[in-house]
Amino acid sequence: MEPPLLAISGSVAADFPDVGVAAHYGDPYAEQRALTESAGLVDRSNRDVLKITGPDRLSWLNSISTQKLDQLSPGVAAQTLILSPHGHVEHHLSLVDDGASTWIHVEPGEACALLAFLRSMQFMLQVTPADVSASFAVLTVIGPAAHADFTGDAAVAMAFSFGTDLVIERQRFAAKVAELRLRGFGMAGMWAHEALRIAGYRPRFGTDTDHRTIPHEVGWIESAVHLSKGCYRGQETVARVHNLGHPPRRLVLLHLDGSEDRLPAHGEQVRRADGQDGESAVGFVGSSARHYELGPIALALVKRTVPVTETLRAAGISAAQEVIVPPDAGANVKITLSRPRGEL
Repeated sequence: MEPPLLAISGSVAADFPDVGVAAHYGDPYAEQRALTESAGLVDRSNRDVLKITGPDRLSWLNSISTQKLDQLSPGVAAQTLILSPHGHVEHHLSLVDDGASTWIHVEPGEACALLAFLRSMQFMLQVTPADVSASFAVLTVIGPAAHADFTGDAAVAMAFSFGTDLVIERQRFAAKVAELRLRGFGMAGMWAHEALRIAGYRPRFGTDTDHRTIPHEVGWIESAVHLSKGCYRGQETVARVHNLGHPPRRLVLLHLDGSEDRLPAHGEQVRRADGQDGESAVGFVGSSARHYELGPIALALVKRTVPVTETLRAAGISAAQEVIVPPDAGANVKITLSRPRGEL
């Protein structure tokens, strides 16, 4: 699929995990400020889009995922997870129902595996899941001034605390962006989006998670899991950690040494700066960025037992921790992610 907005003047193409969209449009720090202080558009057309039709769609999704969706009102956006039988996160879904269909968007390249799972769980129910990524794309509107009525601008709109995701027909995508720009919305690339996402403690599936991640480790208990709904695959692990134990790892925000001219890459090992544990790794870096106020930052998953005051090293770069998921998460301790830099 042709990237619809990379032809915009000043655009610079992004690398993994955002191949196919713009990293920035010439001034990533100004783009961050615009998203924080006013409003802007972020091209996320590389994300996969699925559509589910059929009268059983919401009760079906409710039975196979972590969120309570059987009574989801039309137009209300939600997040949910598909877990393995052992409680590991296999898919993270952003979704909304329009009264006739449920629309879902997921990370680039995830639709095929998710669709295969959904089809394997259809049984005799009246549901029809389909990958519509070739026909629809995601455009995200972020900022305190982005309180416009987007009715008619998209097939559906998913309003979250971190922006509104518009699902737009691909053949109308570029024209719709041009129209919104005339209405005063500027363009911002994925570097700006990711810097604000990281600073806001929002993990990204497949980047800040691995095949062993469980919901408690990254704080998805507060946003994507309903703790008192009916049974679903992997629920035993969620319930056990919530009622009896602690997750083995916890998500942290790393404040990286600003004197370095590089950022740790995805997957780089995190080690203790004091050399304890025989220099063995205590975690890994997920995503990293340069924030316009905080400087270089990253999200990392580290062992729960690492003291929260300990200085760490990521790819040889010294880093101080900011607690996101506390070490005592689980065991009936409610995870409430404080976002000191405010909601967007």
